[in-house]
Amino acid sequence: MPAQDGLVDPRPVARSLRSNRRQALRGGLALFGGLCLCCLPTLGRSAEGFALDEVGPGIFIRRGPDAEASPDNDDAIANIGFIVGETSVLVTESGGSLADGQWLRGQIRARTDKPISHVVLTHVHPDHCFGAEAFAADKPVFIGHHALRAALDARGDYYRTRLVEILGPEKAGRVVYPTLEVADRAEIDLGGRRLTFHAHGVAHTNCDLSMRDSASGILFPADLLFVTRIPSLDGSLAGWLKEAEVLKAMGATKAVPGHGPTLVEFAPALADLTRYLATLRDETRKALAGDMPIEKAVATIGRSEADKWALFDLYNGRNVTQAFKELEWE
Repeated sequence: MPAQDGLVDPRPVARSLRSNRRQALRGGLALFGGLCLCCLPTLGRSAEGFALDEVGPGIFIRRGPDAEASPDNDDAIANIGFIVGETSVLVTESGGSLADGQWLRGQIRARTDKPISHVVLTHVHPDHCFGAEAFAADKPVFIGHHALRAALDARGDYYRTRLVEILGPEKAGRVVYPTLEVADRAEIDLGGRRLTFHAHGVAHTNCDLSMRDSASGILFPADLLFVTRIPSLDGSLAGWLKEAEVLKAMGATKAVPGHGPTLVEFAPALADLTRYLATLRDETRKALAGDMPIEKAVATIGRSEADKWALFDLYNGRNVTQAFKELEWE
């Protein structure tokens, strides 16, 4: 569920731009720049049809399908779940709608009566944070990146409007702001289980938060790691490649991606992601150097990756447009 609003401020150019390229780029951004929340409804399913995998002791994750938000799936398209400590429960992602969050809360209550003390809002995209309202009565600490509040101020109303159009007002959910804003690192204790948070630089978005569980060693990079579903670029291509190195340096062997299988071997999964991002970067630079029109770039860049990712045709063109917008100013 991308939000291609362009969070990276353009820098002054060191060389003049041809007017036809600028006009074509604007056209490409107009074509690929909006939210796409209503595609591929036949790939979705209601959250009621999901199951949870116990990927580690006390760690339960639901895999979201490789689909876009639709009335059939309640925007239950991200990997969400919870972690049970000795004294309380942390929600790893709140879900993509009030309905999705309510489903997750029901799953928690079916397994434990421990208080829900924390809810993590890993970034601004609705499939990860619009279920937060379902946990309001638990009065948890809502944990988010220090830039999340501003991102929600800029986009939240629009996201809710689109979700209401797709799901209806009774299911859509509302914007919930973080009450603990992570500026760099933070740590919480669920009782015998510490969770460490890292606020990343601009990458997938400008407000990406990762988490690591001390008890299992599992890394939760959220949408900094896509597996099987094509990555969605909504921040900085160069920044994402940089933050991939930050994640690698954390030394985790297992990870729960934001999209894809509920638990993966981290190194090969990250290698797949960075291969795609590097291909996008290198081919976009070549296209810019050759003054390739944006229309041709969208149709050709990254095609070697097409059979490796679900939803490639839906997202790759947007990613190319974002890459053009960023790399034009190198």
